[in-house]
Amino acid sequence: MLSTTPTGRLTKGSVSVISSNDRLQLRFSYGGKRHYLSLGLANTSTNRKLAELKASEIEKDILYERFDETLQKYKPKASLSTITPITPIQKQKPDLDELWSKYSEFKKPQISPSTFAKDFIKHRNHIAKLPTRSLNEASAIQDWLLNNLTHNAAKRCLTQIKACCNWAVERKLIDVNPFASMKFQTSQSSSEELDINPFSKEERDLIINTFANDRYYKHYTNYVRFLFFTGCRPSEAIALKWKHIRDSVIQFRESAVISEDGLVVKEGLKTQKKRDFPINSELQTFLKDIRPEIVNPESFVFVSPKGKLIDHHNFSTRAWKTI
Repeated sequence: MLSTTPTGRLTKGSVSVISSNDRLQLRFSYGGKRHYLSLGLANTSTNRKLAELKASEIEKDILYERFDETLQKYKPKASLSTITPITPIQKQKPDLDELWSKYSEFKKPQISPSTFAKDFIKHRNHIAKLPTRSLNEASAIQDWLLNNLTHNAAKRCLTQIKACCNWAVERKLIDVNPFASMKFQTSQSSSEELDINPFSKEERDLIINTFANDRYYKHYTNYVRFLFFTGCRPSEAIALKWKHIRDSVIQFRESAVISEDGLVVKEGLKTQKKRDFPINSELQTFLKDIRPEIVNPESFVFVSPKGKLIDHHNFSTRAWKTI
């Protein structure tokens, strides 16, 4: 195949196999022109044998005057490239904490500051404690949450994780949602949690009197009394200003919420923009008794011992629990 003259030069019609950048090529002359034909094969012993076969084919075609000057006949077929397959680069899956961070930033402008601060940051903290955050171990993530949180807390967290991964699929950040098929069993105690067990009048009065006589928490007596008298949400009572108290109604217009910057007051209530609550004689007497002589309409009706917004979470875990 690679016959040479006594001077060492290739004879007419001879094809040589050469290596260029560790890839095999065929080099030969025909019709007064030098030709180079790349085979797309790595320079290995096996591929050299294939290249020599192709070179032999070209030599025979030149000899029998059937040479294809377009070279299309001798170019490697697609199947030839499978000799040295190139493994496609697998895109690395992001971990759950990375997806949650991106999902949170996406949702942040769409939800209230309190929802983001309380729920999204809480779920982020749960995710940070997971023994694994790999999406390949979704079952292990579910098991850990169910074993380390209350049933309802685990359900809420897993529901949000599922929503996060659905969003990630839509954004083509991941191919499939490994939590999509997970179902949550109803807690046996869920029906009990729906039962309403209000305090009796005697219990109510006992609680108020105990606050009034307590050395440490008597400051909150009026706040507790107001909650009993109106049944309003603590967030509404905390944000109540003197300008909201009219002759016949209390105008609930704002609520205190937790944000990334701490406790703040926002316009609107939890489930509606506003609500007017009628003032009966008992409530009227109470409001008259606690009203200061000089009233600033923008002042809050109930404040902490330091004159700031009441942190109801701290109140609940310390004062209320103690009393």
